[in-house]
Amino acid sequence: MKFSGITARRGIAGACAAGVLGGLAAATIAAPSAAASPEQCDASAVSGTVSSVTGSARAYLDGHPGANQAVTTAFSQPRPEAAATLRGYFTNNPQEYYDLRGILAPIGEVQSKCDVAVLPPDLASAYNEFMAG
Repeated sequence: MKFSGITARRGIAGACAAGVLGGLAAATIAAPSAAASPEQCDASAVSGTVSSVTGSARAYLDGHPGANQAVTTAFSQPRPEAAATLRGYFTNNPQEYYDLRGILAPIGEVQSKCDVAVLPPDLASAYNEFMAG
């Protein structure tokens, strides 16, 4: 894995966390796939996953003031500046990057398992790039 790729993805982690905490995670929910278990992919279950991830991300950031400040700052910046802010923070704090990556993972799992989109397109793109890391 290239260090520069990891560094770029760290910025995306914060953007994802900021988006989730900003209430964007529940923007769209598509119809579940026929292969998905109905009780695991109904609107309530999908919303529960998003809510759980949001709560976990919020609790994590509350317990990590540096990460919280970086995400808070980035949330109000234009995308290039936000990416630089988050990249700088997560480069210096790689464990927090991996922690947030783990916290955000259920979003991708429910999207894949249930064939739903729970993030708006711009945030989904950042999320997918980050999680591929």
